[in-house]
Amino acid sequence: MTVSEKPLVSVIIPTYKRTVEYLSRAVQSVLAQTYENFELIVIDDSPADYEKRGEIADYMAAVASETVRYYQNEKNMGGSLARNRGIELAKGEFISFLDDDDEYKPEKLEKQVRFMLEGDYDLSFSNLIMYGASGAVVDYREYTDIPAFDNETLLHYHLTRHMTGTPTFMFKADKLREIGGFEDAKMGQEFYLMLKSIERGLKIGYLPDCDVKVYKHAEGGITQGKNKIDGENRLYEFKKQYFPRLTKKEIRFINFRHWAVMVVAYKRNHMFLQMPIAGVKAFFASPGDFFSQVGGFVGKVFRNRKG
Repeated sequence: MTVSEKPLVSVIIPTYKRTVEYLSRAVQSVLAQTYENFELIVIDDSPADYEKRGEIADYMAAVASETVRYYQNEKNMGGSLARNRGIELAKGEFISFLDDDDEYKPEKLEKQVRFMLEGDYDLSFSNLIMYGASGAVVDYREYTDIPAFDNETLLHYHLTRHMTGTPTFMFKADKLREIGGFEDAKMGQEFYLMLKSIERGLKIGYLPDCDVKVYKHAEGGITQGKNKIDGENRLYEFKKQYFPRLTKKEIRFINFRHWAVMVVAYKRNHMFLQMPIAGVKAFFASPGDFFSQVGGFVGKVFRNRKG
């Protein structure tokens, strides 16, 4: 298959208790793609009594076409299973994802399809930029420091650094179905999916472009609140089974990263007493990583705010 053949791409958007304002931004960013051979599948996972569900249904009816399809789940399934339902319904040779309050830049699909075909990748991922409620850049995820792309190297990198951002993923549809799609997890679905892809031997490529804009805010969402705290703790315990395969330096970094993430999770849940405790644990887990990562993060955000 060549780029000129333009294979069908299925874009899956799960939505949960979101307003039309946010969902329409995500949908319109897909409809505005320069790559024209796509289908859009929206899976509404909101409860039946969600007061704005009718507005969502009316909006989706207004944009419906042969390539835009909308499905309502009879009951809430959770983000993982909602995405898996989209995977079952998808007709494309490639599958990509978008969250219901985020957006693609116009060339996202075109550039990633070309990259997938030229490298014959089973899965690719890219950079993303994240904005806070005020509109300021709060994070920029890039992976230019990946030393190699064999699966063992990627396993070590992913366990420590997380090659995530579901909207940046693009899979060959048959490979995604072959590995079973998303695990039924309340939090960290993208981490577990990437880990499974690595362990099942998929050929994975990194496209160092940023064509995904992610927004952080309090309204709605598939996963949020204290699920984040519980999920991070479960993920931390899950990673410990891999410690015998990792170096002491990698283990120190995982310990540091967990407690650093918990500082943010506690802040968002107004658990201010726990914040400094987690911060101290992050520092003592790996003082060197504490200073280098915090400094690097601040510098990266500042550069992308200026950009």
